[in-house]
Amino acid sequence: MTSPTPSTPAAPDSGAGDAPTAPDPLWVERTGTRTYTGHNAGGASVRIGPEGTPGVFSPGELLAIALAGCTGMSADSRLAAELGDDVAITVGVTRHKGEGNRYERLAVELVVDTTELDPGHREHLLTAAHKAVEKLCTVSRTLEEGASVDLAITTEA
Repeated sequence: MTSPTPSTPAAPDSGAGDAPTAPDPLWVERTGTRTYTGHNAGGASVRIGPEGTPGVFSPGELLAIALAGCTGMSADSRLAAELGDDVAITVGVTRHKGEGNRYERLAVELVVDTTELDPGHREHLLTAAHKAVEKLCTVSRTLEEGASVDLAITTEA
């Protein structure tokens, strides 16, 4: 059985005069009761299911991991330029649920060893890393601004 691959709409025009490019397709396939496997065009996959189920990530965990990963990736170049390409960076994220089946707050902590830097240089680097995340992290910017979601339900004939 061939699984359907949802169509991917073109990205909105950036306003810069360049033609918009369609992002690589992403999709999930049902593998069991409330369990899915997510895929991308590059061949990566991730198992998705209810929180607490062994061997899967819940959708909320994936959201938090996306935020943590984007935070680290956004600060990476700046931190590695000062601390070396082998710098150890860990990004944790804590989800705080609110009412109405939503997260009211996500707390992110980027941990990096700066003990070799003098205090002035450390503060300068941390400020630069913070600015890089604010400017470059698409996930945090999207969450802070509140993206709209357009749902379409289609059938196969």
